[in-house]
Amino acid sequence: MTKIKFGTDGWRAIIAKEYTVDNVARVADATARWMKSKGMTKAVVGYDCRFGGPMFADTTTEVFGHYGIKVIGSNNFVSTPMVSLAVVKTKADMGIVITASHNPPEYNGYKLKSAYGGPTIPKDIQEVEDLIEDTPPTSFKSKDAMIKEGLYEEMDLEEMYMKHIEDSFDLDLIKSSGIRLGYDAMFGAGQNVIKRLFPNAHLLHCEHNPSFHGQAPEPIGRNLEQLASDIANDDSINLGLANDGDADRIGMFDENGKFVDSHHLLLLLLDYLHEYKNLDGKVIVTFSVTDKMKKLASLFNLDFEVTQIGFKYIAEIMTKEDVLVGGEESGGLAVKGHIPERDGVWIGLVIMEYMAKTGKSINELIQGIYDKVGSFAMDRDDLHISNDKKWAIMDCCKEGDITSIGGRDVIKTEDIDGYKFYLSEDEWVMIRPSGTEPVLRVYSQAPTQEATRKILNDTHKELA
Repeated sequence: MTKIKFGTDGWRAIIAKEYTVDNVARVADATARWMKSKGMTKAVVGYDCRFGGPMFADTTTEVFGHYGIKVIGSNNFVSTPMVSLAVVKTKADMGIVITASHNPPEYNGYKLKSAYGGPTIPKDIQEVEDLIEDTPPTSFKSKDAMIKEGLYEEMDLEEMYMKHIEDSFDLDLIKSSGIRLGYDAMFGAGQNVIKRLFPNAHLLHCEHNPSFHGQAPEPIGRNLEQLASDIANDDSINLGLANDGDADRIGMFDENGKFVDSHHLLLLLLDYLHEYKNLDGKVIVTFSVTDKMKKLASLFNLDFEVTQIGFKYIAEIMTKEDVLVGGEESGGLAVKGHIPERDGVWIGLVIMEYMAKTGKSINELIQGIYDKVGSFAMDRDDLHISNDKKWAIMDCCKEGDITSIGGRDVIKTEDIDGYKFYLSEDEWVMIRPSGTEPVLRVYSQAPTQEATRKILNDTHKELA
């Protein structure tokens, strides 16, 4: 049987190849036995818009039923944050989401959520993984039998989430502010909520299409050209929002159709929550996020921490400490006052509320950030190279062989997760290998987009 390995955010595999009913049952069986060993008796099981979601959710449910675990099931596709919130609201012990997040349409996956409403910590995930048997289980309890025994209950998780939004945001202010939203659901699980919240929004790809029209539902600039174009060509649209397949990640656009990256969104969130809502708490970012976050946190006298790459590291801290803002470069952001979970719809609403309360455009708000910490640009290239070449380059980084880039001396190096080489206090390049693909990720920060691009190009030459 296939060796099943959990990655940065759950187990993912290609449908009908490694991702099969038998293999999902193996993972569900390990999860159920782990839960039983911890005295856990209740789980929420949901699925997003991907192919086979209800079938794989039912497989998980029926395995859990065999072990006497009560399951709260969804009556329709849901986002990952809906499941995480439901775990908290129903006082469940665990949440399972059948999703491959932003992966291409041929993938599906399996995410674990814990009682606090966020990603299960790495130690617990490893314990579950270690329990996965080589053969699938043979004992299941049907949903009909589970219903008779009080082990299965279906709930409207979307409605639960909508109520939480209505209780948490000034929706009347947002709706009367003059903000007209352009929204691209990327055929993902955020589509219904945005339709309900903003029926007059300019909506793209807000229908159920498990093939995602052949494109990976990842909310990055190059995947959202239609949304960018529509905003640029329609003066009535002054903000763009996009979410990934399970709606835990975010992409945003300004009123000109220009992509606003997660680095800028994190700064806006921190500024709004501290300066306008008078909230305090720790600021946590992953290693690839702009260090302008450290500068702004310092201006606000807030504690600051950098973690390894992966939202699960942020979530673990959020369960133990008072965290104001946490986030990663890839669009996974979280804030105080919500669950310790990435939530692309929620973060979009926070930014919209900030705009509504100040009467400013997102560009005007960003200029306010630049006035405090200085302007900057970020970019990233993914170099598709052989694994041998990838690891050879990482060995060079480890041995300290990279001392200059583009003729400029490296003035300091950091190695929390990959290697970050500073060329000045405001300019750096970071090199990090993909753990699963023959890909080297190269990130850069500089005062302008042109300078950032030059550093990346110079780095490519150094690594060639």
